Amino acid sequence: MAIEFPIAFEKMSGAGNDFIIVDNRDNLIPRDEQSAMAARICRRMFSVGADGLILIENSEVADFSWQFYNADGSAAEMCGNGARCTARFAFRQGIAGRNMRFETMAGIIEAEVMENEEIVRVQMTPPFDYRFNLAVNLDAVEHEVSFVNTGVPHAVVFVDNDEVPIKKWGRKIRFHELFQPAGTNANFVRVLDGNTIHCRTYERGVEDETRACGTGTVAAAIMSSIHKGLVSPVEVQTSGGDILTIHFDLKEGPEAQKVFLQGPARRIYTGNLTAESLL
Repeated sequence: MAIEFPIAFEKMSGAGNDFIIVDNRDNLIPRDEQSAMAARICRRMFSVGADGLILIENSEVADFSWQFYNADGSAAEMCGNGARCTARFAFRQGIAGRNMRFETMAGIIEAEVMENEEIVRVQMTPPFDYRFNLAVNLDAVEHEVSFVNTGVPHAVVFVDNDEVPIKKWGRKIRFHELFQPAGTNANFVRVLDGNTIHCRTYERGVEDETRACGTGTVAAAIMSSIHKGLVSPVEVQTSGGDILTIHFDLKEGPEAQKVFLQGPARRIYTGNLTAESLL
């Protein structure tokens, strides 16, 4: 089945993490074409450019489902910032109400579009696979690393300042043998005053630092509570400058339950993809 152009889309940004979103409930983009298309239209300067492609599709158990692709065309189980953008898109398009449920590879996500429509809150799937006291050598210095899966795998490293070689260190952690075969995202976290942290994230699939990562900020907030004594809600300053707020209950184990991610989901522009966007 050939893709028929033009295809309407919306460009959205969740704290600097940007996405191309398409209503694909009529199967405009067949499943076997989706990965390759994502890799092409997410190219910056040559096409629309984005951190990922999100396709809204039909669901038998929720308001809708999504297919999420990273910029390299790889499928991702979950994306917190993408989930918030998708919720606002679905609400504006009449696909779902302010409170909605949608399917992801990580499970059912619940979302709420607030009265200030730009702010969206999503309940994350329960984090799992906690690992502590892992050692990774970075530039001949052993660093302690923690790990948790918050929908996708995340490693967390606490740093004293933000001037870390994030692409070099992030790639080293991303492909480290401790996290194979799936690999991991890498978060570099600095604790600020009060219940606030700063987080920089190297994202698997983007293979670079992104301006924000929703699931990464959740991992960073949880580990900051476990290791540094911060309490919910934790505010996370992202590289893009926006603040994401993470709510959770920390239980014995330790493990976090009832995890919510809240922050801005902004509409940047709408348009139509042409066949030339794939060239």
